[in-house]
Amino acid sequence: MFGTSYANRASAYARVSTETSVESATPHKLILMLYDGALLSLRTAAAAMRNKDIPTKGAAISKAIDIITNGLKVSLDLEAGGEIAGRLDALYEYMAERLLYANLHNNEAALDEVCGLLGSIREAWEGIANQVTP
Repeated sequence: MFGTSYANRASAYARVSTETSVESATPHKLILMLYDGALLSLRTAAAAMRNKDIPTKGAAISKAIDIITNGLKVSLDLEAGGEIAGRLDALYEYMAERLLYANLHNNEAALDEVCGLLGSIREAWEGIANQVTP
């Protein structure tokens, strides 16, 4: 219909939906969205690794690293967050290193490790939602 494929329309809808979600989200919700995006990228990378789809694997891992280093890590307030922020900063750095290793060595165990770490932190972050004022 009108020369566009279903995939293109679905992709456009997803972009608009995501943009709307971001615009209306609280800072707490934005961090949850970053965790979700990184986890989705890691699941995509794991599937691509199993299918020997090197370009998709590399792109997905790069996206996860970008979310971790330029989203989650940058959002830390090291002064106000004290020891917890400092530990998260170091943990995010470790995750990025593990993902580089996973990419270079096709190591799914390293992907799983980072998924587990991110999943645990995401769960804890979601758990404090009622303690955060918008």
